[in-house]
Amino acid sequence: MSDSLFSDASKRLEKALKYVSLSEDVTESLKHPKSSLSVSIPVRMDNGSLKVFQGYRVRYDDTRGPAKGGVRYHPNVSLDEVQSLAFWMTFKCAVLNLPFGGGKGGITVDPKALSKFELERLTRGYIDAIADFIGPNVDIPAPDVYTNAMIMGWMMDQYSIIRRQITPAVVTGKPLTMGGSVGRDSATATGAFFVIESMLPKFEKVPQETTVAIQGFGNAGGILAELLYKAGYKVVAVSDSQGGIYSKQGLDIPHIREHKASGNGIKSVYCKSSVCNLEDHELLTNEELLALDVDVLIPAALENQIHEDNVHDIKAKFIFEAANGPTTSAADQVLEDKGIYVFPDILVNAGGVTVSYFEWVQNRSGLYWTLDEVNQRLKQKMIEETQKIWSISQEFGISMRTAAYVHALNRLGEARTAKGTRDYYINGRKS
Repeated sequence: MSDSLFSDASKRLEKALKYVSLSEDVTESLKHPKSSLSVSIPVRMDNGSLKVFQGYRVRYDDTRGPAKGGVRYHPNVSLDEVQSLAFWMTFKCAVLNLPFGGGKGGITVDPKALSKFELERLTRGYIDAIADFIGPNVDIPAPDVYTNAMIMGWMMDQYSIIRRQITPAVVTGKPLTMGGSVGRDSATATGAFFVIESMLPKFEKVPQETTVAIQGFGNAGGILAELLYKAGYKVVAVSDSQGGIYSKQGLDIPHIREHKASGNGIKSVYCKSSVCNLEDHELLTNEELLALDVDVLIPAALENQIHEDNVHDIKAKFIFEAANGPTTSAADQVLEDKGIYVFPDILVNAGGVTVSYFEWVQNRSGLYWTLDEVNQRLKQKMIEETQKIWSISQEFGISMRTAAYVHALNRLGEARTAKGTRDYYINGRKS
């Protein structure tokens, strides 16, 4: 991960600041994370050896409430990456009007190289190291890249052991039997689907005539692909970390998801079954997928996938960012100049943190909602905030990304002003 990731992320504010009236206190505070923690996590491996892993947790801003953000397990995790993700979470929570600030965590590890026992020891060791840094009223972790409900359950259990009390609201994305919320595992994809469904009709796009390519076939990309497939969209290409497949006629997404869930990669899905004889298909790389001539491109993998070196190859008319930070700021400008509509991550993938908020509320109240109730509340929030951002975009003639940051900055500014700013104190002295 580039050391400039946070610097690049910060550039998103520059355009937005032209369209808001904020106290200098707000912009100054947003330049720096509130607190950052780096920890060493010693883990006894199955072979008896001791290995030390590096972990991080960043609480970027808590002006609007306790920090909220996932924990990722990935070989490329760094403090710079975690800080950037916490920065984005600050704005994401403000965009959806959630009573949270931004946080993020991670461990530099290849989780696929660990046994389940080693993974559990690593997870519990991470919570041992950061227990004084998190809490239901301070900072609330959640799943992210290569973490899941079971890992969140281990985190909640370890925190409860340390505090000597059952504390389900300390993390979200837990198993249902430990206080998790229905709909949380599919929330990121479902929220993105609601944004897509609310925006494409404005451009007179109908599902049956809309082609889609999705980079990333994990929890977000895979579920979103199936939602779009069932709604009638023609999903012509999908990929995972090993590569992807393309079919001009459209792919059988449920079959691909079933195949991948069985432990096989996407590339082999049409090579070892009778469907090979039924569909015209091609293998392609992740880079080739990004360059396909489709209506909708959905990056749902990792950061910086669309950058200066490949942005001129992008042919899609609409980009919906289901991943965090998939487009660099330099590429953003090129896409805008080309007339490509980019719907930003801090809106499109905010369904996950929104249902995490629902889970947190349910944990604290002891009352739990049905899946229909969760999805209806999610749909209402996603569509409501999407329409507000679209209105800002149209009013000022700015991109949806800049409009989203304007929307978030206004809410962050209101919260900061309520606590007292430079203008308040100066005016107070004059009076």
